[in-house]
Amino acid sequence: MELIDGKKTAQAIKDEIAAEVLNIKAKGGKVPHLAVILVGSDGGSVTYVNSKVKTCGELGFNSTKIEYPDTISEQELLDKIYEINSDKDIDGLLVQLPLPEHISETKVLEAIDPDKDVDGFHPINMGRMLAGMPSFLPATPAGIVELLARYNIETSGKHCVVLGRSHIVGTPVSVLLSRKSKMGNCTVTLCHSKTKDIKQHTLQADIIITAMGKPEFLKADMVKEGVVVIDVGTTSVPDSSTKSGWKLKGDVAFDEVAPKCSYITPVPGGVGPMTIAMLMKNTLLSVKNRKLS
Repeated sequence: MELIDGKKTAQAIKDEIAAEVLNIKAKGGKVPHLAVILVGSDGGSVTYVNSKVKTCGELGFNSTKIEYPDTISEQELLDKIYEINSDKDIDGLLVQLPLPEHISETKVLEAIDPDKDVDGFHPINMGRMLAGMPSFLPATPAGIVELLARYNIETSGKHCVVLGRSHIVGTPVSVLLSRKSKMGNCTVTLCHSKTKDIKQHTLQADIIITAMGKPEFLKADMVKEGVVVIDVGTTSVPDSSTKSGWKLKGDVAFDEVAPKCSYITPVPGGVGPMTIAMLMKNTLLSVKNRKLS
């Protein structure tokens, strides 16, 4: 069993990006600029946004953090998005999810300029991805594929079972792995809450990607020997043995599943660090795309 180190891989990607930004600066080129909008004060969202801004600084990017109370109106938020869309200095824009109930997530995502949609959630980018055309790929699915590539894990002709069908992870990663591409050509089974007897599917899988948010759902008796397991789940569960009183758990019962795996990601330290790295990669790509247009 080999542990897939997402933290180490993400750092390698960020080092590559930082070197490229230094080269851009040396030539007097456009420095990548990411804008992040945070609505409300959800602890997880605040931490994630601050991490994105911090990473921008580490890589030599410019960044703008815009914070609003959760009482902001939908129209006020949309007006700010339109303003950023027209700002030629800003290359990437993301609105941190989730949003308050009175604001339509769909309207917000559709309002972002597809050419600045570095989260890859705009319907145009989703459609281009589905068609196999160049686009911004959703960061977490792109990070999963990048991990498989950097660990030289063969995907062609393999059976991949994806647990979870969200538009953020499950559905897009199932598309990416089934595409006719170097890190694709999988036969993909997409399982969800209405799938009967998930175990019969996972036992056939060469690769399992689980993004369900159900702590330790995947057990040892559900996987075959030599399987590759990518755990996207991150759920906080009470744990009196820790200082914080809680512990982060993945969708995989790691201690019992890991011995049967050829490769497996840990939680934390697996897929998580890759998400921000791929977001930064998309922002740099936006600079290149806009230079060509």
